[in-house]
Amino acid sequence: MTVADPTPAPVVPGARAAARVEGLTKVYGSGDTRVVALDDVSLDLHAGEFTAIMGRSGSGKSTLMHCAAGLDAVTSGHVWLGDVDLTTLKERRLTELRRDRIGFVFQAFNLVPTLTAEENIVLPLAIAGRRPDPAWFDEVVDTVGLRDRLGHRPGELSGGQQQRVACARALVGRPDVVFADEPTGNLDSTSGAEVLGFLRRSVDTHGQTVVMVTHDPGAASWTDRVVFLADGHVVGELREPTPETVLEWMARLAEAEG
Repeated sequence: MTVADPTPAPVVPGARAAARVEGLTKVYGSGDTRVVALDDVSLDLHAGEFTAIMGRSGSGKSTLMHCAAGLDAVTSGHVWLGDVDLTTLKERRLTELRRDRIGFVFQAFNLVPTLTAEENIVLPLAIAGRRPDPAWFDEVVDTVGLRDRLGHRPGELSGGQQQRVACARALVGRPDVVFADEPTGNLDSTSGAEVLGFLRRSVDTHGQTVVMVTHDPGAASWTDRVVFLADGHVVGELREPTPETVLEWMARLAEAEG
């Protein structure tokens, strides 16, 4: 499918890819149940940028993120994190790389209910036998705005606060890339804005690379770049998005898909 771009995305001079996929194909099932979720996708995810991945249900956006994050094996093609080809790694090395160089934020928070906010934030480092850098931990905690809630357990926090704990957990290990899968999907508009503001600040203040799957034009408008998928293909992108320009793009996708 080809969709004409109503506002072409300018080329970013000197942009470096924190992660990229080349010729990525992902197939589920076989025979009558065979589904091609991604079909020969190539995409650079620029360092120090906030990128949204959008598309209608079944477009392949979550599959793309899961493959790029090393959570899902590819059928063919390559996935790179910096200069490391994830598709060549054995499972143990891939697990270590995900732990040390990739951060995850999921819609369901995935916090341990018996641990405090602080314990949840440092949990991945503790599992790896590492301690957080005190100065960086303080900076992340202050950025997320939960210093007075560090001793509280998830059940004592609002949804937005829980998701900000999950964001801090993803950032505290200084990952190369943070992948966020519908991070505001379970939140009201106020809490969602809190989380998006935190992710935005992590990019602007700390140079973090964030890749977010979302279906929400308002959420996408917080990002630097929106990549649109349809039927397992990248069909275009938009820089400096606004809710209005994202909606225009989504309307064109809907019209093209019938």
